[in-house]
Amino acid sequence: MISEQQIQHVIDHKTKPVGALGQLEQIAFQICRAQDTLQPRLNTPHMIVFAGDHGLANAGVSAYPQAVTAQMVHNFVSGGAAINVFCRQHGLTLKVVDAGVATDFDPALDIIHHKVAKGTCNALEGPAMSTIQLEQCFRHGAAVVKDAHATGCNIIGFGEMGIGNTSAAALIEHYLLKIPLADCIGPGTGLDKPGLQKKLSLLQQVVEAHGTLRSAEAVLQHVGGFEIAMMTQAIIEAAARDMLVMIDGFIASAAALCACRIRPETRANLLFCHQSGEPGHLAMLQHLDARAILNLEMRLGEGSGCALAFPIIQSAVAFVNEMASFESAAVSGRTLD
Repeated sequence: MISEQQIQHVIDHKTKPVGALGQLEQIAFQICRAQDTLQPRLNTPHMIVFAGDHGLANAGVSAYPQAVTAQMVHNFVSGGAAINVFCRQHGLTLKVVDAGVATDFDPALDIIHHKVAKGTCNALEGPAMSTIQLEQCFRHGAAVVKDAHATGCNIIGFGEMGIGNTSAAALIEHYLLKIPLADCIGPGTGLDKPGLQKKLSLLQQVVEAHGTLRSAEAVLQHVGGFEIAMMTQAIIEAAARDMLVMIDGFIASAAALCACRIRPETRANLLFCHQSGEPGHLAMLQHLDARAILNLEMRLGEGSGCALAFPIIQSAVAFVNEMASFESAAVSGRTLD
């Protein structure tokens, strides 16, 4: 096993002042440690977008109608979404998973068909999903990762699409981090001030209806989404297979938070790709002791932050593998031994 001291020695002895590559050095260190190597590799990168609808969306927590989820799935398939553009640009294989969209898709549509149901139940009226449905989500999430891993993939990114899912993520954050609900919510798809106040009022009603929820599994079942639950287990499965896991923004981080509660050792493999414009995201990152690679004030989802951060992750690996050391380049440097 490679020690942390060996990894730091390699990074510090590249032909540069110690720490001169800043956060890039931290990313490189994490990758070397996760892969247990001084010669890290990024093989067959995949981007998985989980799509699902939320019963709560029909109560008015979003600026967009629920039908947009299915419309965006078709947009992903036709290659017209932001995530398609960025995956093509940076060479990531994109897969879209129907976790629970409230539409019957043609079985021939080029997506991964893992629909649990046509959207979750309305969390104002009861649990978003049953225990059986949660178990289905976990099985499907693991299966998606197993299939990607079988192609030789050792780095995978996760994103989502689902009208209403910033509300689910805010509720997850509130329950698991004990943060006031008002500090967890944001505009999502673009709510104005009255819309944001309505969203807060509705989510407070959800909290009152469900009472105390302690475990990540209970929180996912009662207030989560099929796409978030599926992503949670996908994150766990990927880390268990020693894959690097790229986490997108607010909703994906809510899934990562659940994953780390269920299997704490998962955290070592997670690369948090961007800090969302959603107000609650920074608190999640701080709780997970994470610093986002990018902060571009985005709040799109779809895994867009993962695709944009991927070339920076590539650069972190490249400098470890290709940059000369003081010894190999015969450059006088400060000795750190």
